[in-house]
Amino acid sequence: MEDRWRVVYRASGMTNARIVAGRLEAEEIPFRLKYEAAGEIYAIVINGLGEVEILVPERFFDAAQKVLSTPFEEKDLNWQNASE
Repeated sequence: MEDRWRVVYRASGMTNARIVAGRLEAEEIPFRLKYEAAGEIYAIVINGLGEVEILVPERFFDAAQKVLSTPFEEKDLNWQNASE
């Protein structure tokens, strides 16, 4: 049985979408990006053109919403010491 995919976030532009997708990826939540090619090609964000929908399988929807609603700060990153 294939999962039904739901929109968990709408981003204005591919750059913002990649940031949001990165947060989901870090939590091992599968996602898909849905967008109009013209918006990406011309980097236009106007009247919905350039909008990117981020979809997750329905069974991950609640977890994805929780991840995306949690504030993110750089101090939360698990940086490893480069000299190690």
